[in-house]
Amino acid sequence: MRLSPTLSFYFGRVYLAGFGAVFGLLAFLALTFDTIELLRRAGTRDDIGLGLILGMSLLKLPTLAQKLLPFSMLFGGMYTLTRLTRTNELAVTRAAGVSVWQFLAPTLIIAMLIGIATVTVINPIGSALLSRYELLDAKYMRGRTSSLAVSTAGLWLREADRDGQVVIHALRVAKQGVELNDAIFFFYEGSDRFVRRIDARVAWLRDGAWDMEGVLISSPDRSAQTLTTYSVPTTLTFSRINDSFASPDTLSFWALPGFISTLENAGFSALRHRLYLNSILATPFLLCAMVLIAATFSLRLTRRGGTGLLLVGGVFVGFLLYFFSELVLAAGQSGTVPVSLAAWSPAGVSLLLGMATLFHLEDG
Repeated sequence: MRLSPTLSFYFGRVYLAGFGAVFGLLAFLALTFDTIELLRRAGTRDDIGLGLILGMSLLKLPTLAQKLLPFSMLFGGMYTLTRLTRTNELAVTRAAGVSVWQFLAPTLIIAMLIGIATVTVINPIGSALLSRYELLDAKYMRGRTSSLAVSTAGLWLREADRDGQVVIHALRVAKQGVELNDAIFFFYEGSDRFVRRIDARVAWLRDGAWDMEGVLISSPDRSAQTLTTYSVPTTLTFSRINDSFASPDTLSFWALPGFISTLENAGFSALRHRLYLNSILATPFLLCAMVLIAATFSLRLTRRGGTGLLLVGGVFVGFLLYFFSELVLAAGQSGTVPVSLAAWSPAGVSLLLGMATLFHLEDG
């Protein structure tokens, strides 16, 4: 029997309501816990008010919400399908000749549409807000003053302290930022008073200093000075330079491919960003997989009993898949597992697991 549009709309509406309720609850809890954590971190700071804390929590909420989507799909699907089973609405639908795949189709379509909207709309908005959050976090919570930007014009790096700042530009980078080619160092006192400029053919980052070769030093009202080697003290380290890169979460889905290309052309590794891009692309399929897994733990409650055990099993499988995803992503980030495999295997395994289980239970 073909599922009628009216019945399809009804199942889709009921599932969307259940998903929305669970998603709203999880988002509220995430916002609450994040606010508490920020209050704890700001406990010793007198210059951070409650308004700033709440604002930072709201800026981070869209990113947290994206991470909560798979759980919302799973728990929302279990809640909705359990309720429809308990009220015998699914029993009547089955008696009319509608298969499990037919009445799950509207929920799968909704999950796919939510996933696509998350990738194309929610992610760009969330990345922009998260970028603002990280700026506030660096300024007020961590007191970090160094920053790095990579563009088609080369590498730009800034280091600042209470006495002044140094702006560094290099056309080419080697060894993940430890070696700069055709580098220029601009020195400023205060925020904007130019002091001197150093051009170096090559600059290496050593322990506590930039060691340079082929140096030209220029200062206002002074003659240029040429040196074979020169050294400039610095507080930068290799780890601090890497940490200064924009987190993949702060980059829009639409901007990631271009940024990855620019990053690799500049001589840096884009492994994290490639992994993040592929994991975003897998989101719609992961959400559909959560619907199928929810169905395997919810559709046979009235016939086999053990409601509590089945629901606990569904929650356990959800968290098991989460830890599996984190483990595989960590392996991909370390380079142990190929990027595509690390990003797509959680969605692929979940999807195949849900489909195989439903085929066995309903058609086997």
